[in-house]
Amino acid sequence: MKAVSSRYLPVFATAMALVLAAPVASDFAQAQSAQQIPMRDGIPTLAPLVEKVIPAVVNVQVKAKVSMADQQQGDPFRFFNIPRGQVPPQERQSAGSGIIIDAKKGYILTNHHVIADATDIQVTLHDRRQLTAKMVGSDEGTDIALLQVDAKDLDALPIGDSNELRVGDYVFAVGSPFGLQKTVTSGIVSALGRSGGGIEEYEDFIQTDAAINPGNSGGPLVNLKGELVGVNTAIMGPAGGNVGVGFAVPTSMVKGVIAQLQEFGEVRRGRIGVAISDITPEVAANLGIDRTEGALIGSVEKGTPADKAGIRAGDVAIELDGKPLRGSQDLRNRIGMLTVGTDVNITVLREGQKKSFKVNIGKAAAAQLAKLPDRQALEGASFSGTSRGDDATGAKVTDVEQGSPAERIGLEVGDIVTAVNTKPVKSLDEFQTAMASSKRSTVLHVQRGDERRVIVVP
Repeated sequence: MKAVSSRYLPVFATAMALVLAAPVASDFAQAQSAQQIPMRDGIPTLAPLVEKVIPAVVNVQVKAKVSMADQQQGDPFRFFNIPRGQVPPQERQSAGSGIIIDAKKGYILTNHHVIADATDIQVTLHDRRQLTAKMVGSDEGTDIALLQVDAKDLDALPIGDSNELRVGDYVFAVGSPFGLQKTVTSGIVSALGRSGGGIEEYEDFIQTDAAINPGNSGGPLVNLKGELVGVNTAIMGPAGGNVGVGFAVPTSMVKGVIAQLQEFGEVRRGRIGVAISDITPEVAANLGIDRTEGALIGSVEKGTPADKAGIRAGDVAIELDGKPLRGSQDLRNRIGMLTVGTDVNITVLREGQKKSFKVNIGKAAAAQLAKLPDRQALEGASFSGTSRGDDATGAKVTDVEQGSPAERIGLEVGDIVTAVNTKPVKSLDEFQTAMASSKRSTVLHVQRGDERRVIVVP
């Protein structure tokens, strides 16, 4: 790789200049004390913090059966704006990073995409011990996974509150980019609450310019208190390399995921049964409101928790349990992290007046479709509901086993079933109902990218 270090100034270059400037030295001293920036010989340094953090960062080596041919340098890191190809499932080795978050229980945090389809997971500790890790649970929607190892004398990284972050705060990342273990990079928080990139199903990313590359997957983003504030997950780059735009899952989301993975081994998401959208200035003007924060309720499903609570189409949700809502993605993320049966208070604007409703979180639709009775032709295929960013609505094919009946009739991963025979389907439930009532030789109308296809299910 061509050296480009001249493009990246040290994080504290400005701070150093202030130290050398006598008129403002005392002001800087007060500032660095408040920020808890370590000093050595009068010069700011991250070394003491890094020395505390590195023992909690591990290298994760995975053997997995995968079908995506986009691995680079042995790491299944998440890139986008990069074409992806597909190959038949094959055994392959990959690598990423992980974070010890509980020394007594041996819990290690990493990315779902690092360990997806793993047949064997090996963890290398800071002291070079190699351990076999078992899966506690994994959540594809947030790209978070929890592993466990049986070992003593572990060092854990404390989990901080990402809600305290502000744009401009200094952070640093630790991981094994390109196999170079214990690599530390630094930068600032470039933005907060990034969503809509289509990287994950639930997005609320911390954006940072700390250099993140393949191998950093699952590694920590750390604040100047030496606390975990994010799990490095994705980068934006046209050629798969760092261009100063990296993304980390914030601990505000990670904490809820960890709790459910520990209890259930999966995230059991809740729902309230509403279709929502962001509020543009034009929409705000048409609604006669002076705000663009919040989520516009476009429709309410009959019989759902929102319907029973009294929420109506046209309401603007502005608060959840007293905390402001930034937009529709914020509402979706926060509802999705709540367990079924939880009561929440949703405050809405209705005809200029604030109204509060107590809503009991309901069960989300099944993530996958069970085997259909007398539908051997669909064996080997898994389905989910479509999400934002998909080209159509309906039932999405999430997996097709090689050599299965589903593959033989022509189904492919990413296909979206939009209609069964002549009946449109807009959700996983509607697809399952239509298939259950359909007779033999069912015709599936499928959207595949820009193409429309018809597949007959015998």
